[in-house]
Amino acid sequence: MGRAQTSVLRTGIARPGTSMQMGIPPSNVSQIPEGKITSTVYQLIRDARYQEVIKLLTTEIQTRPKSRSCLSLLAYCYYQTQDFLNAADCYEQLVQICPDSQDYKLYFAQSLYKSGQHQMALKVSNTVEGQLLARKILKLQASIKYEMDDIPGAKAICEQLPQDDPDTMINEASLLFKEAKYEDACLKYSEAAKIVGFVPEIAYDIALCFYMLQQYVPALKNIAEIIERAIRDHPELGIAKEALLDMPPRQEHELDQVTLHNQALMNMDSDPAGGFEKLGFLLQQMPCPPETFGNMLLLYCKYQYYDSAADLLAENLGIASATLSPYLYDFLDATLMKTSAPEEAYKKFDDLANRHLDVLRKLTKKVQEARSNHDDDLLKRCVNDFDDEVERYIPILMAQARIYWDMENYAMVEKIFRKSVEFCNEHDTWKLNVAHVLFMQESKYKEAISFYEPLVKKQYDNVLEVTAIVLANLCVSYIMTSQNEEAEELMRRIEKEEERMQLEDQSKRSYHLCIVNLVIGTLYCSKGNYEFGISRIMKSLEPFNKKLGTDTWYYAKRCFVSLYETLAKHMIILKDQVYQEILEFFDNCEIYGRHLPVVVDPLAPNADQSPTGNRLYDSVTFDASRNSVASEARHLKSLFLRLYD
Repeated sequence: MGRAQTSVLRTGIARPGTSMQMGIPPSNVSQIPEGKITSTVYQLIRDARYQEVIKLLTTEIQTRPKSRSCLSLLAYCYYQTQDFLNAADCYEQLVQICPDSQDYKLYFAQSLYKSGQHQMALKVSNTVEGQLLARKILKLQASIKYEMDDIPGAKAICEQLPQDDPDTMINEASLLFKEAKYEDACLKYSEAAKIVGFVPEIAYDIALCFYMLQQYVPALKNIAEIIERAIRDHPELGIAKEALLDMPPRQEHELDQVTLHNQALMNMDSDPAGGFEKLGFLLQQMPCPPETFGNMLLLYCKYQYYDSAADLLAENLGIASATLSPYLYDFLDATLMKTSAPEEAYKKFDDLANRHLDVLRKLTKKVQEARSNHDDDLLKRCVNDFDDEVERYIPILMAQARIYWDMENYAMVEKIFRKSVEFCNEHDTWKLNVAHVLFMQESKYKEAISFYEPLVKKQYDNVLEVTAIVLANLCVSYIMTSQNEEAEELMRRIEKEEERMQLEDQSKRSYHLCIVNLVIGTLYCSKGNYEFGISRIMKSLEPFNKKLGTDTWYYAKRCFVSLYETLAKHMIILKDQVYQEILEFFDNCEIYGRHLPVVVDPLAPNADQSPTGNRLYDSVTFDASRNSVASEARHLKSLFLRLYD
């Protein structure tokens, strides 16, 4: 269970510690001098070189398949490397060889539990006899029940354990946490911590309780203490970190499941293909973090791979019912209908939205009553509940509005947002999307400014933290309302911040000013002022080695195609100087765009993606002659040369 304390595998071998490192290990027992086999194996185990022991004993076990010592050591090493399936296999053989050994039965049950075979683990644990192991068995069974979501069963077992045992307190706290009783869980964890002293896992659990209660200061305090103690007690971690960074990347099966899951999420924006690969690998493992399935479905939807999401959901209905909350299942169900039946999807979202609006109205009433009764504790709880409900409502509202956004029916989107103003008018996500929809209507730039401006000014001292498109839209709104000075001031601010960032770290890249110039250039081109608009577009991609990418090229080339069409129809005439600048621009795009693909796919394998969509493919997956910025730049240059001649 969450932080349940079950018995630890013991084989009579000391825990790995620091000791002298050995040289190149023997590949089989025959290479070890006679009389040195035992000491060599135990020395490797003390040095935590478990894989080497596994390699050594795997060869030995083939000649001595019923060797109790070999199987015991092999099982221990498998367990230490988190290969619980093989550990369970070894302990199963040991139980057959030594049927009277209760310890082996316990270790067998625990290995089964760790490998996700909960029913089998429970069955084996019931065969363990003797009072000496009774408490350990109860703790293990409580953990198994917890993982099987049998909370009443886990509670019943915990009640049989001594209530003053710190392990029991931690188990009870874990049960309270799973029931969303975060305050009670925090008290239980704190009670256990007073008895056992500082334990990083307990400190983390306490921090998590505070986080769920939205008490971020004490949560950060506990996390800071964990980090400070780690630095103080383990100074070697600093060196270890550098060593790990120098090591080659590890394969999926070499990482623990939580680390693999978190790496997939953390790197999804920069490497979506790798992220999906990691999450797909986790779903093939049992057990895997329960959030994996829901996160993969949500990410498929984020990248608009609705068919893949629908297939994944249809093929794993059992996992869906076990891991998806009713809220998330209903949300995904409506989302997946958007492409095939948008009207039906809208109705589903509307039903969900109305359900949440009813809850918000009731909570608003409770807040008002608590405020009038001067009940500060109740007021605090009601406000937290209200904020949580708004957070659940916002994604539904945005998904519902997205249906009409995709139809370019911006007036309807605005109408949907106005229905929610009573509850969401202080939420930044709501304000941002209202600003976007006002901006897109092209007649409400002043209203858009009133929403964009506070969001930007809130981060004005660190303006690069604001999304580039927000800054671009605000600049355009300023220009369209004849506030050119404000637009120029904002652009100078962005340029200054980008220069400062480059001085601090030349490896960092920012595309804010590039995107702002692209949007402004596109605006002027759309209004027919191609000379100024195209100059902005060309300026936006300088320097080419830092600004030219798949995404930036996509928006730049659209303006050049529009200009070409207008010139071909003899609707405008360009100066020779502008022609020369355009041809020079294409030359630079050809030089710096040789390895930049024009079409990218977030799920494409063997792709390394930068924040602008740059991908460097190997020669097998990337055909530079047909799918590169350089190729399109050459083609556009040839078209403009025909007009120029």
